[in-house]
Amino acid sequence: MRRILSNTYLGLLLIMLYAPILIVIVFSFTEAKVLGNWTGFSFKLYQSLFTGGLHHSLTNALWNTIIIGFIAATVSTLLGTMAAIGIYNMNARNRNAVQTLNTIPILNPDIITAISLFLLFVSIGVSQGYTTVILAHITFCTPYVVLSVLPCLRQMNDNLYEAALDLGATPFYALRKIMLPELRPGMISGFILAFTLSIDDFVVTLFNIGNEGLETLSTYIYADARKGGLTPELRPLSGIIFVVVLVFLLIINRRSAKKNIKDEANF
Repeated sequence: MRRILSNTYLGLLLIMLYAPILIVIVFSFTEAKVLGNWTGFSFKLYQSLFTGGLHHSLTNALWNTIIIGFIAATVSTLLGTMAAIGIYNMNARNRNAVQTLNTIPILNPDIITAISLFLLFVSIGVSQGYTTVILAHITFCTPYVVLSVLPCLRQMNDNLYEAALDLGATPFYALRKIMLPELRPGMISGFILAFTLSIDDFVVTLFNIGNEGLETLSTYIYADARKGGLTPELRPLSGIIFVVVLVFLLIINRRSAKKNIKDEANF
């Protein structure tokens, strides 16, 4: 009975999470302007999405989102990895203090982070636009990368790095050849998480995007919803993003499973 109840609960939870996404994907294959009105199977919305036309601004918003997310995730991964290495090599007292400080931005409400960054950029005279949005995204993504890399450092054998130094390797060479391969899974996880957070963010982006016409996907959807409806092309776009993320996660999980099997076989 306990197993039946737990499976039922899990099934209901998955239905609540994925049913809205599946509904959007299903209604992306129809010409209806209103979600829920099925007028027959059609690829017209997908054709309209890729041909541009009246929805060229949606394409620009998507490209802006991808570019900002990629830059923010790359820089956050580099900064977060270096910060994690530094935190790991601190003594226990300082390490706990810095880890607590690193957790505060994660638990801090987005609205507080957005207002703080907005006031900071205004006070130092930085013009709002691409620069402020990227800096803001790097700021709130870096702590997540730190949390992704730290477990890899705890699992790593410290003697490998010290042995490389004893054998004549420079610290940079040992870092590149010994530590980074061990930290790669955490860095990849941190990069994916930072990229996802950057794409998903709305509040921080809205406060720091300025009035120069820059739009990301989240701000475009917000402005579109305030007009009284959503652009129908958002349905196929949402479906494509969901499928791409799903395929990407399946590939990563499959590679991780193969690596674990190989490691167990070697052990």
